Order: sequence, then C-alpha cells, then structure tokens
Amino acid sequence: MNFDEVKYQIQNPAVGDVLTFEFDDTLAIDTPIIEVHGNNILVYTDEIAGKLLNTLEAEYRGRKVKLNKPTRGDVSKFKVYVKDPKTGNIKKVNFGHGGTSAKKRGEKTMKIRKSNPARRRSFRARHNCDNPGPKTKARYWSCRNW
Repeated sequence: MNFDEVKYQIQNPAVGDVLTFEFDDTLAIDTPIIEVHGNNILVYTDEIAGKLLNTLEAEYRGRKVKLNKPTRGDVSKFKVYVKDPKTGNIKKVNFGHGGTSAKKRGEKTMKIRKSNPARRRSFRARHNCDNPGPKTKARYWSCRNW
C-alpha cells in the first residue's frame, strides 16, 4: 500500500477521524487525524508506527520495492530504495564495498568486522557518523549499519 492509494480512499476527512493503514492483511495501524489542509492530512503516529510507515512500498523502474529497507546489493554490497524529499522520486542508493561487481573484477569483498570495538570506533570517526547526512546518501546507510 502506498500513500497514493490511501489518498483516494478518504473522502471528506476531518480532525479527529481515524485513518487506518493496513500491512499485508495481518497488521493495521489506526492513527488519528490531527490537521487537514486541503489535500494534506497530518496524522499522529508513535515511534513503532512511524517505522512501519517508512517501510512502505513504492515503484522503481516498473517494479515494486520496499522503501528504507537495506537488502543485499547487485552492484555494491548493499542497496536501499529511498524517496528523495527534494524531487519526490524513488532513488536507489548503493553502499558498502563488494557485491557481485567486485567478485567479477577478482577483488576481495571486505568483511565488516563490526564486532571489534576499535574498528567500529575508527569507522564511525572516519565517516563522521555523528552527522550522517540525508537518507539519499550512502554514508547515512553505511553509518546506520555500523
């Protein structure tokens, strides 16, 4: 389910109405409408509901993909699909060294070794993980994994 589908299911929303988001016929989130401005609706969500809503599906180059959910990559070690807030388009972000492209070139794929505290601390300092930047950049996702 994406927001476009939800938008057309609501007719004459009002403050105080409850909006239901359904996921895979097994999970539903009821959220109260806080504000209504024309076609825009502001709803209240707690932290768990917010995380679920961030993993909505979208369409990227003709196929359905899950947003904000890192998976094993094809070009790099990992990939994630995100919605670019500036353009509104879905963007594929590749991150991590390795993947099938490194194997084809005969390169070794790097092991993460994030269980070693010294390596973890060095990685996070080297990549400035205290300020990871926007979700549309590889550094954000790399730091999030570390």
